[in-house]
Amino acid sequence: MNEPVSSETYPAQIRRLAELTARVAAQRAEAHTWYAQQVAAAERAVAEAAEQVRLAEAELADAQRMVDRVDGEVTHLWAQLRARLGGGTRRLGDPPGPVRDAAGDPVPLLRGVRELLDRTGTPGELPGSVNPLLIACGVGGALVAFLLGTGARALGAGSGGDLAVGLPVLALVVTLLGPLVGLAPARLLADRRHAVLTPRPMILVAASGLATTLLLLTVTYTR
Repeated sequence: MNEPVSSETYPAQIRRLAELTARVAAQRAEAHTWYAQQVAAAERAVAEAAEQVRLAEAELADAQRMVDRVDGEVTHLWAQLRARLGGGTRRLGDPPGPVRDAAGDPVPLLRGVRELLDRTGTPGELPGSVNPLLIACGVGGALVAFLLGTGARALGAGSGGDLAVGLPVLALVVTLLGPLVGLAPARLLADRRHAVLTPRPMILVAASGLATTLLLLTVTYTR
């Protein structure tokens, strides 16, 4: 036969149950608080990571704009350099590319290059001291053209058929172009002196070549 539970034990059990319930509720509340703190910390970490990504993308965009600006400025300065130095710069090729492991701000360097180009100035006109050389270019070009024309006429005279008709015409065209042949060496002369072949030296070359051609034709056909 079971012993009856005393009236004093029952209230004690009720108090113990209440204590356990309160402890469980406190632990559950603590767990919820910890979970909320962890979620908040994770959200802050995600927000900070997103902000870092945004800043990195902005820095990348700024860097790309700087690269485009530097490339455009380098291309422009390279074109100015080739224009200042003349045709002798064809061997330089394309503008230089970026240097590996380069450091520092390129803007001051580009500014220095721009100022240096501004100080060098644009190519000037050939001086009067080279006029004898320009006259020699005109005379030499006309003489070469005349000799080629004479050779073509002689070859046509000794040939038959279409060559006998076409070579004299070709000889006449070559001879008439003689005053302009000297412009080619005159251009080389200007490039070597980093100057521009302006109308004055071109007229001098053409006039001397024309005078030489007329003299040679006069001497040839009055004999």
